[in-house]
Amino acid sequence: MLDACGLESAEALFRHLPGEVRIKRPLALDPGISEYDIVDYFRARAAENATGYASFLGAGVYAHYRPVMVDTVVLRGEFLTSYTPYQAEISQGTLTTIFEFQTMICQLTGMDVANASMYDGSTAVPEAAMMAVRVTGRDRVLVARTVHPEYREVLRTYALHQGMPVDDFEYQSDSGSLDLEDLDRKLDDHTAAVIVQTPNFFGVVENIRSVAEIAHRRGALLIVIFTEAVALGLLAPPADADIVAGELQSFAISPSYGGPYAGVIATKEKFIRQMPGRLVGETRDSRGNRAFCLTLATREQHIRREKATSNICTNQALIALMATVFMSVYGKQGLRELAEQNLAKAHYLSGKLKPRFTGPFFNEFAAVTNGRSPNDINQALLKKKIVGGLPLAGWYPELENSVLLCATEMTRRERMDEVAQAFSPVREQEQVQV
Repeated sequence: MLDACGLESAEALFRHLPGEVRIKRPLALDPGISEYDIVDYFRARAAENATGYASFLGAGVYAHYRPVMVDTVVLRGEFLTSYTPYQAEISQGTLTTIFEFQTMICQLTGMDVANASMYDGSTAVPEAAMMAVRVTGRDRVLVARTVHPEYREVLRTYALHQGMPVDDFEYQSDSGSLDLEDLDRKLDDHTAAVIVQTPNFFGVVENIRSVAEIAHRRGALLIVIFTEAVALGLLAPPADADIVAGELQSFAISPSYGGPYAGVIATKEKFIRQMPGRLVGETRDSRGNRAFCLTLATREQHIRREKATSNICTNQALIALMATVFMSVYGKQGLRELAEQNLAKAHYLSGKLKPRFTGPFFNEFAAVTNGRSPNDINQALLKKKIVGGLPLAGWYPELENSVLLCATEMTRRERMDEVAQAFSPVREQEQVQV
């Protein structure tokens, strides 16, 4: 290398640097250690991590079992390194999995067409809202307060410079479901879309058909959001919606400290050309064989600056593949049985506590803390290696003494009993200890 540079030594290589910026002493680095010493070191650090904790924390990210088949497939080099099919004609394997993904999402949501996935559920919501604005020619969006608060924050961030006003409408304080009278009052002829979530942020299952009737009566589109995809295995598909958007983290995607995840948008066929992201379609090659290709929405269509219709210019192919393998492993009946397990366990836990709302729920519900501080309850549970629920007061000041709890197929009965004990008034706990 020195010969190629016409230099006689490494010292000459750095001769151009001023003397005052050059270090004259050896670097303060520890001497090298062997590979097996390094492995032992990191194993020791890993052992210091918290393990064996039960979690009752949901709120948009759920602890479900990940079938081993998922990683067996997604870690294959053909999928792990391909990233995204820029040369679609030679990416038939990736395009086939995306096509299967789209098909399964349509079956789950009751929609006609689904895209090749979005970044995550939170970004799918504003993309769906902007899609509704393009379809209707209106500019205003009404979003339920029972939609995930962080999703609503992302929506408002997107809308800030879009000239798209975003307004909230309320929920019923007793049932936790939508206040349809408030929706009817606030809906006007400028409203492009009504955005609701089911099960909502409190875990309550909404009556989508009633919301659809109100929205459509005023010419607005209905956007239905989901964060707990497993619920689609048991609940009726939101077929009355015009657009369905959501998060697939529950389908074998690890919580992973917040991502990466995979979102989705599905819609009616008549709105297909306004759908963001990309779409894989089925065709025939020159020999008449079944083949797949990117269609309708290519990457280049979404980087035209002020003419762009979307901020999405790719898709979560690898993460979406995890969800595809999950759906293939479970199948229709398996997904239903999984959903029934979630339903049964959450209702077992709620039977030992005081639910805050009376509305029907799936695997998540708000519980009253019986006068105890939510933080005190969670600290007591941590000592038993249990991650408690989410205190709701941070987003809903009116729910100061309520905690959002989630139970999935991973939840053990004895752990649920311990959570119920932690919610008991202090005097009752003292009597139990005596």
